[in-house]
Amino acid sequence: MTTEHILDDRPLVPVRRMANKVPGVTVYFWIIKVLTTGMGETASDLLARLLGPVPAVALGGLALTAALAVQFALRRYVAWAYWTAVVMVSVFGTMAADVLHVGLGVPYAVSAPAFLAVLAAVFVLWYASERTLSIHSIRTRRRETFYWATVLATFALGTAAGDLTATVGFGYLGSVALFAAAICAPALAHRFGALNAVTAFWTAYVITRPLGASLADWMALGHARGGLGLGLTPVTLAWTAAIVGFVGYLAVSQRNTHATPAA
Repeated sequence: MTTEHILDDRPLVPVRRMANKVPGVTVYFWIIKVLTTGMGETASDLLARLLGPVPAVALGGLALTAALAVQFALRRYVAWAYWTAVVMVSVFGTMAADVLHVGLGVPYAVSAPAFLAVLAAVFVLWYASERTLSIHSIRTRRRETFYWATVLATFALGTAAGDLTATVGFGYLGSVALFAAAICAPALAHRFGALNAVTAFWTAYVITRPLGASLADWMALGHARGGLGLGLTPVTLAWTAAIVGFVGYLAVSQRNTHATPAA
């Protein structure tokens, strides 16, 4: 693709043109998003158990860096590269939240608001720089950087929020019901004109994290902890296979490459 100069919503700002780097928001987007959140939760716990917390975080950080390097090197949305990056953000974001709680002893009631403040700061900086938080205009390196910083913050926040509800009386299954109901709120608010598309999208995006993680935890963890006791390894492998199946389908069919995003 040739290098051109275009106007990036402001006069006299040269940028390199590239296709939108984010997929269209279809039902497949939300299905895979929830799957990545659950898989990231159980994969993070599994790696910490097999390797130890410090090596697991180091490995997760290296894998995330590699996945984002590939994503940033591309000039357009490529299904496998984009969703690999999301998976690694999920794994590492879970580790970041868990390290604060398990390693440093920070309560979820403290880390959840802290991650919310981080997310708010990213949004403020993104909007101040670009005058938009819409995902259908991720066509410059700067906007892509803001986008992935936002995604990482949402995963860390969602992890802390999901663990908080699970440990204050809701349990994992109760948390699934809570967040399944909560994710309907922005959709309904947008449907009836009470919430704009961008705000509705990012609100739902945050909620998918504790929804998927709580569901995966409920499936994997033992009966003593309110789960089905299927085990971390089987649940991680099953959710990974589902992700690969859906992403493979999208890569072949191009179903959401050119779809109009909801935000």
